Amino acid sequence: MEDEARLTAWVRGTVQGVGFRWFTRARALEIGGLSGFALNVRDGRVQVVAEGPRAACEELLKWLRGSDTPGSVQGVTEIWDTPRGGYEGFAIR
Repeated sequence: MEDEARLTAWVRGTVQGVGFRWFTRARALEIGGLSGFALNVRDGRVQVVAEGPRAACEELLKWLRGSDTPGSVQGVTEIWDTPRGGYEGFAIR
């Protein structure tokens, strides 16, 4: 059985008003096995919480840091934890 993980990432840059949350959800669904959400934060960042297999979370984090995201990502800060559950699918908040 693969290790389950919880990734919380804060993405900074030009990431609001460019479809970032929508594309993050689409990427999470494409990777598969992830639940959680993407949320605009008042200070201009996007918070992403993803739970599922650690490898899937790592793949999402790699995408968040990559050049294929909408807008312009200047940096990503992440925290790893154990899953808390309670999410149905991957939502845009």
